[in-house]
Amino acid sequence: MTENAPDQQPALPAAWNPADEEAALYQRWVDAGYFTADAGSDKPPFTIVLPPPNVTGSLHMGHALNHTLMDVMTRRRRMQGYEVLWLPGMDHAGIATQNVVERELAKSGKSRHDLGREKFVERVWDWKAEYGGKILGQMRRLGDGVDWSRERFTMDEGLSRAVQTMFKRLYDDGLIYRAERIINWCPRCLTALSDIEVEHSEDEGELVSIRYGDGENSIVVATTRAETMLGDTAVAVHPDDERYKHLVGTEVELPLTGRRIPVIADEHVDPEFGTGAVKVTPAHDPNDFEIGRRHDLPMPTIMDERATITVPGPFQGLDRFEARPAIVAALREQGRIVAEKRPYLHAVGHCSRCDTVVEPRLSLQWWVKVEPLARAAGDAVRDGRTKIHPPELEKRYFDWVDNMHDWTISRQLWWGHRIPVWYGPNGETVCVGPDEQPPSGEGWTQDPDVLDTWFSSGLWPLSTLGWPEETPDLAKFYPTSVLSTGYDILFFWVARMMMFGLYGGGDVQPFDHVYLHGLIRDAQGKKMSKSRGNVIDPLDWMDSYGADATRFTLARGANPGSDMALAEEWAAGSRNFCTKLWNATKFALMNGATVATPLPPAAELTEADRWILGRLASTVSEVDELLEDFQFAKAVDRLYHFTWDELCDWYLELAKVQIAGERADSTRAVLGHVFDTVLRLLHPVIPFITEKLWRALTGGESVVIADWPKADASYADAAADARIADVQKLITEIRRFRSDQGLKPGQRVAARVNGAGFADVSAHEEAVRALARLTAPEDGFTASASVEVSLSSGNVHVELDLSGAVDVAAERKRLEKDLAAAQKELKQTEGKLGNQAFLDKAPADVVEKIKVRRDAAAADIERLTARLGSLPTA
Repeated sequence: MTENAPDQQPALPAAWNPADEEAALYQRWVDAGYFTADAGSDKPPFTIVLPPPNVTGSLHMGHALNHTLMDVMTRRRRMQGYEVLWLPGMDHAGIATQNVVERELAKSGKSRHDLGREKFVERVWDWKAEYGGKILGQMRRLGDGVDWSRERFTMDEGLSRAVQTMFKRLYDDGLIYRAERIINWCPRCLTALSDIEVEHSEDEGELVSIRYGDGENSIVVATTRAETMLGDTAVAVHPDDERYKHLVGTEVELPLTGRRIPVIADEHVDPEFGTGAVKVTPAHDPNDFEIGRRHDLPMPTIMDERATITVPGPFQGLDRFEARPAIVAALREQGRIVAEKRPYLHAVGHCSRCDTVVEPRLSLQWWVKVEPLARAAGDAVRDGRTKIHPPELEKRYFDWVDNMHDWTISRQLWWGHRIPVWYGPNGETVCVGPDEQPPSGEGWTQDPDVLDTWFSSGLWPLSTLGWPEETPDLAKFYPTSVLSTGYDILFFWVARMMMFGLYGGGDVQPFDHVYLHGLIRDAQGKKMSKSRGNVIDPLDWMDSYGADATRFTLARGANPGSDMALAEEWAAGSRNFCTKLWNATKFALMNGATVATPLPPAAELTEADRWILGRLASTVSEVDELLEDFQFAKAVDRLYHFTWDELCDWYLELAKVQIAGERADSTRAVLGHVFDTVLRLLHPVIPFITEKLWRALTGGESVVIADWPKADASYADAAADARIADVQKLITEIRRFRSDQGLKPGQRVAARVNGAGFADVSAHEEAVRALARLTAPEDGFTASASVEVSLSSGNVHVELDLSGAVDVAAERKRLEKDLAAAQKELKQTEGKLGNQAFLDKAPADVVEKIKVRRDAAAADIERLTARLGSLPTA
């Protein structure tokens, strides 16, 4: 890069106003094609497919975090010379989207059945065109550098072709089958749910113990779902349970029904739980279903799809939650209730979409036989083809894929990918691929169900790149480089993509790395929820603080696999950082900072110059290493402290002195180089402000396509580092002493500096005096105070003339107020530490913090008392 004269650089406004700048900057990047990937490029590929948000969704803090981290990775790789593809898109979100449109229809008193399937699906497409994809515009606000030319939707024609191809291949290989099994059923959404679409919570219920049979041949069972007893077809006990051996093989009467059911022995029963006897309802419990299969029991279904009792009798037509107390009351009247426990906390499954209590139900559904697919997904991680970050989450991944149950993939919905299976008039079943004609003629019908949304999203890395066709995108960008997502969907989505990617991609893993970030919680560490009122909207933060500050806050808290507590004051702090960076870069520009190659030789630079260049090289190396290891929080924190502490607080202040002297030109070159490098390092995290500043500083086209910095340790100078460290310590101690003496920060006082340790840093006396606000002593100088500072080469003695510089009365009043506060703090902390009851209950870390506070208060009292004693009396 050639040198830019200051008068050639575009002027910057007085302050950074994100609302005035961000949208135009983003559109400029898109229009320039910076985010559009070239499959024909000879650059090494770097690919991320965006976890597709629901078409119904809007940006929440979890999205904002993940999108920020993906943008950090892709922007950095682009600057490193990779051909970067960050591919965006949306998921059709079967249940969620159908629910939205059905609610809209309900407002006019209609249901989807009034429209019919074809018209209803058209209505959903219309809704998607008008309202769907709001989140895509919000992604632009955040600064997502995605390739909009490749935006995909899980119901696109190409993706639908991929879904049909995968179904057909799995079906032909015997890995998709249709069977009657127990499934999770949502009586509100009227569809089957997979295990991962069920959220479990501890709900209050009641545990009822019921006596079946009479006299010596009676047996007691306990249940939280008394209504299901209408479907009992056995009572089971453990084969080795001596209490019930005489009953095994006999029958007992099932109360309220008049039916007699067998007592059977099954090793699944835990003799230590409850009475050691369990009721068996094969059509309404997954464990009971397996017992029923082993013992060839009848499996009557006692509820319809809306969870209404269908058994003829007094309970027919009642909702399950109406039937439960009615059945308990009837049993109580017969003297069959042995015990009742309420409230009784137990795990209850809820539909993840509508929160309705899920009903286990025997149903004919389509299933994926997952065992060989899951084994391959486990092997890809075990042999290192795919690496999980942080590695300690591998165990959770293996626990899931090694114990996965067959996956129910059919959904009783109309919005989604229709199952490509036709049934003939004589019991024929035909699965049709994308290039095959479905059978026609009288009596042929297509399966009415659609596929689970996770089926199509499980194909996302393949289908978005054009699979099953051999496309240039697939050849260039598959396998993808990184999957970034929350650890909470490790099982939902990651495992399914691994299974389908390996199966459909020729045993090639769908991604090389899986980075799992944590969940976002509030400042107290509580999970965010609307009911708690602690949800933070990232759009509000972007309105108040800008996209850069929002991103910086999220990235600075992103430790792999760890949850992040979030508070608004941290966003305000990030905005302050952006303001600091803006003002510092403007200072450099106003003082003629230039970006030139090469820098002056080390011999022509000051120790301060060599020190900052050495610290810069170290920062580049550390940030690179941390980002390669997905340690975003540590990398951003390192950038924060280098920029704020070392560059702005120290070098900038030292540079002011140098620019006013003989080293102006070399200092301007170093300033320009350091700010150029820092802006490029920060760009992936805070892209908008760095773009504006970098272009003003360098005159370059865009920092988006600038080279990523490389560490240059050639200017590192250990002696200069040590000397600058001494200068920093000397200035810091003088500032602290001045503060203790009650001097205002900008107030200048005369001082004499000497001592054995000063000789080594005497070349920096001008900087010391400028930064410590000390003037040279004049004739007749008389010291009224002094401070001794110990440096690496010896002590420095600083004598100050404070006569007339301090308002003694005001200073005494201030010190007495601070002393009273310190004494109060000491009394409170000593009181707590002297309370044995408190010490017995309080956690060790809490006690330790109180001890630290006590010691600090004691030190403050000693310091303030000494200072008060040194003040002249009135």
